[in-house]
Amino acid sequence: MSALKAGLVYFLSVFAVGFMLGTIRVLLIEPHLGALGAVLLETPFILAASWLFCRCWIGRFNVPSALVSRLGMGAIAFALLIAAEILLGLYGFGRSLADQIAAWRSPPGALGLAGQILFGLFPLVQGLTEKIR
Repeated sequence: MSALKAGLVYFLSVFAVGFMLGTIRVLLIEPHLGALGAVLLETPFILAASWLFCRCWIGRFNVPSALVSRLGMGAIAFALLIAAEILLGLYGFGRSLADQIAAWRSPPGALGLAGQILFGLFPLVQGLTEKIR
């Protein structure tokens, strides 16, 4: 249950930061650097925020470092993030699901998707690093 709660809160906190950074990226940075340049600039910031939020919520919800708990937390957060992105694309930007999938195939979209996959793996990675220490 702690992994479920932590995954939900992890998603919500990173989605909020990502929404803010995404707005800045699209409105202020992309016109100057292009889509790929803007995503390249944004990605380290959202990944750093994701890492910190992940650590925070793991501790707050006492998520065990067991593989199943950490994979569960990451999978829940990742699934919610992808669902939110699809829904935002459909209803916020008028994109079809096919358009959304095509966007993930572009260089900026693929980089963003890679970052989202890392976001989903952070609970597991942090669990593994805890075992090493």
